[in-house]
Amino acid sequence: MIHDGKSRKLPFDPVEAVEHLKASDAKLAGLIECVGEFKLRLDSSPSPFASLLESILYQQLHGKAAATIHRRVREYFGGDPTPKMLIDTPDDPLRACGVSGNKIKAFRDLAVKTLDGTVPTHAAIKKLSDAEIIERLTAVRGIGAWTVEMLLIFRLGRPDVLPVTDYGVRKGFALTFMRIPKTRALAVKDLPKADVMLKRAKKWAPYRSVASWYLWRACDLAKS
Repeated sequence: MIHDGKSRKLPFDPVEAVEHLKASDAKLAGLIECVGEFKLRLDSSPSPFASLLESILYQQLHGKAAATIHRRVREYFGGDPTPKMLIDTPDDPLRACGVSGNKIKAFRDLAVKTLDGTVPTHAAIKKLSDAEIIERLTAVRGIGAWTVEMLLIFRLGRPDVLPVTDYGVRKGFALTFMRIPKTRALAVKDLPKADVMLKRAKKWAPYRSVASWYLWRACDLAKS
């Protein structure tokens, strides 16, 4: 998830990352030349709790609808709610904001697991490995590996994440590395399996997040 507000500095050197990718994979280098500068901007949300709360809200909703509900929730609480505020709030006001019953349950589980330390603070999460973060955060109701991978890339700026289940990354991979006849549109059957992506991506480490960003941009190029 990318936010347009204030962004933080990346915890790695993006120039070094791009040069590594260009040197390690000629086809990826071609995509990088077409796209241009690496422009990932980090999410400025104040904590993993706030990031995950927003992620839960946006699940299975059009962006505009989700943004409206998120605004209503923030207006009700007078800003971003704390875990305790969510636990102490009855269902009805949240439903009035447009939050579904399942998402209210996910909210409460997120709040409980934040208070008990399963969901770390921002200071604590920076000390954990990617695998540890995925293991802990997927314990929250409604949070899957993909959601955590997006947090790792766009909130924490972790450099070596490859979300192999992400449709855009899979499509960008197919457009860049697979021979698809130009006479037909890309089909679901054309999308690569995880093992194919992971095999090629070994050479991209330790900057697979940067490669993923360029694969998303490959989809943008295809549209234009």
